[in-house]
Amino acid sequence: MTLLVSQQSISTQPVAQNKAALGRVFQAINPDSCPTTYNFHLHTVCSDGKLRPEEVMEQAICIGLKGLAITDHHSVKGYYAAQRWLDEWWIDHSNLYQSDRTVAELPQAPQLWTGVEINAGLLDTEVHILGYAFNPEHPRMQPYLEGHTVKGPHYQASQVIHAIQSAGGLAVLAHPARYAKRSPEDLIPEAADLGIDGIETYYAYKNPNPWKPSPKQTAKVYELGATHGLFHTCGTDTHGSNLLLRL
Repeated sequence: MTLLVSQQSISTQPVAQNKAALGRVFQAINPDSCPTTYNFHLHTVCSDGKLRPEEVMEQAICIGLKGLAITDHHSVKGYYAAQRWLDEWWIDHSNLYQSDRTVAELPQAPQLWTGVEINAGLLDTEVHILGYAFNPEHPRMQPYLEGHTVKGPHYQASQVIHAIQSAGGLAVLAHPARYAKRSPEDLIPEAADLGIDGIETYYAYKNPNPWKPSPKQTAKVYELGATHGLFHTCGTDTHGSNLLLRL
């Protein structure tokens, strides 16, 4: 157990950029994964959310999440704050993990991956592209982490996708059935042609309480994703004070 604690407290940032591990998680995502096992779309006060990053992590532990990513708009400040909190959490709990208690009796912290949500142009439509497990210090990512939508060539979806992937990450088209100008049937094949890695298949489009993926949209998006060999992801898109809901 001591080795586990050392790995968590010392190597958390590289783990947060582990694309291969995240890809394995995405391969196993299903309609029941979110919001109590995984959540890959949520916002903090570092963009347009109400939760502080520290509160996100506290709720994640209370819920029992296995993994999550903070996807603030054009910012990784929330990720860094959450990672600092998580590092301190492991240090504070290190004595417990060196005790004789079984793993099932011990408090568990979720895996935190780097994340961001970026506005981009795709088929004359402004879409949102989620980035995961990327190196936030990579030069290609810097234009997209300044708190606002970029202009010019960097705004194009192809550039956003390639920037995320150049920084070692995975690019995902957020809520493909939420864009008024273009349908998922238009957007998903185009994004796939540009090399996107995945789509946010499990999403609650009408903000239900309790949260659950919208059946009609989920079925269509899943079919399109399967056709193009894309990862399926899920997330509440939380902007309020509860990770289990969107608003």
